[in-house]
Amino acid sequence: MRARLHGKTNRELLTNKNKVTMKKTMKQHSFTARLKSLAFVFGIAMAFASCANEDVAQNPTKPNEDNDKNLTTFVAGDETKTRTSMDYTSGNFFWEAGDYIYVKDDDGVLQKSANAPTQKMASFNYKVPGKFTANTSYKVYYLGKNSSGNSVSISTTQEQTAPDNTAHFGAAGDYGTATANKVTGKNQFEFVLAHQPAYLVFQPYTSNTVLHDCYLTKIEVTSNDDIAETYTVNTTTGALVASTVTNGKQIVLTTQDPTSGSTYNNGFPLTNNAASVTTNGAYMVIKPGTHTLKVRYWVKDVATNVEGTITKTLPATAYASNTYYDMTANLNVRNYDGDHYCMWDAQNQYWYGYEWTKNLAVGVGQPTLGGQPAGNYAQSNADPNHRWYHEGGGTGVRFDATQSCAGLPNVNEMTWYADKGDPCWDNDELWTTMGHLYKGGIWFKKKAYISGYKSNTAVDGTDWRTHRDAQSWSVSQTLPSAADAGNYFYLPALGYYTSGNLYYVGRSSYYWSSSAYPWYTIIAYHMYLERGYVRVEGGNRWHGFRVGGFE
Repeated sequence: MRARLHGKTNRELLTNKNKVTMKKTMKQHSFTARLKSLAFVFGIAMAFASCANEDVAQNPTKPNEDNDKNLTTFVAGDETKTRTSMDYTSGNFFWEAGDYIYVKDDDGVLQKSANAPTQKMASFNYKVPGKFTANTSYKVYYLGKNSSGNSVSISTTQEQTAPDNTAHFGAAGDYGTATANKVTGKNQFEFVLAHQPAYLVFQPYTSNTVLHDCYLTKIEVTSNDDIAETYTVNTTTGALVASTVTNGKQIVLTTQDPTSGSTYNNGFPLTNNAASVTTNGAYMVIKPGTHTLKVRYWVKDVATNVEGTITKTLPATAYASNTYYDMTANLNVRNYDGDHYCMWDAQNQYWYGYEWTKNLAVGVGQPTLGGQPAGNYAQSNADPNHRWYHEGGGTGVRFDATQSCAGLPNVNEMTWYADKGDPCWDNDELWTTMGHLYKGGIWFKKKAYISGYKSNTAVDGTDWRTHRDAQSWSVSQTLPSAADAGNYFYLPALGYYTSGNLYYVGRSSYYWSSSAYPWYTIIAYHMYLERGYVRVEGGNRWHGFRVGGFE
């Protein structure tokens, strides 16, 4: 499944956010479309002071005014509407507490403003030390809130404590550059600050009533290349020089407020059936560029303490600087029905006629949880609902399924999945079955991406359909990369039925093959999977194992 990507220009945010639609359901909204950019436009009032102490007139009664004579004022006026955080819905911008600016002065020194806002403000007057008399233009930098003085990093760990709030941008690694030019006839400079990162606006929603009681706790984005970066100012050239950061291919945005008593202690709500930035809009700062992204939404049921992920894989997309990208995502988790458990190659599924959806009494119909009394399952080939396994075969005889298991991989093919399909256990991916939430399963490569894949011989070069064999393979705990995620499919740990009882959902599972075991007439080949390994072997045909799911 793929999340939808949208983007809008700032101008579209203020006028008609829903007009423009581009290919791949993406609309981009560039900061430059709103008053030329998401930028700071400052007027500079220059105060000149001599370097000689005797030339500086001190006023003991107004020391602050005298000190200000050695500073240049950068005025961020309210009329500019160009600040460092944004209200997505209204289009208003604000300065945030701790927002400093840096200006390269006449001596080539990167001067940090002497002051910064102490709260959210619509306008602010910055005071910057240094000399600004020799040139008609100067380099200006906004380096975020965690700058070392000459560098800024797009962080791999970002934190947003309330929905639809961008106050964390400065701490997350937002940054920008500009050239300040002298205004003709005036003792001031003006510049437009161009923000350099790209911005992802996550807007998850769901119609799944199970998830409406859950919370979004974090968003994990993994890329095929770096989306986090450190930039250092070269004061000679004025350029920002990039250098990679550790684990720069992944950014985790936490969506919880640790403040005691906060509405968002548990995370952002998932009560919305349609995209809504006000309900759970989450913003991430990333390095611009063309990226293939895998997004994992972490969801928690606080009542049961179950926390897991819902994964969306996005196509390669060019994420431009100074641009917001709307990323709506339907978080309806994969649902696996209870109708695909079978005795080997039976005509009908294990609970045909007694399905859990019929709401039969406990002990009469299909159990949906472990420990429930067994219902009416087939116990012989006289079963009137034709749910008994397919009998036949014998020693050294190939015997293939012709009924419910006919379209499944044969035993040879299952060995290729197990050995060459790079099985990866995923302990966090959420899914539902028969009205309950679970997690746990294995990713396998699709057969089209398995080198050497054959149907007539197993990975050892023999044909397991005519001789008995069994083997186990270890399972990786490392998930497929963002670039390769589309080459894999997922098999959940759906457990199994035996003697009418349900076992081990979320822990392990058995999947039938289309091949009988060529030794005993009551055994057929299957694949067993759990966290540590997968195994291809024979098992009693009267078990209720899963049918299907391979790609």
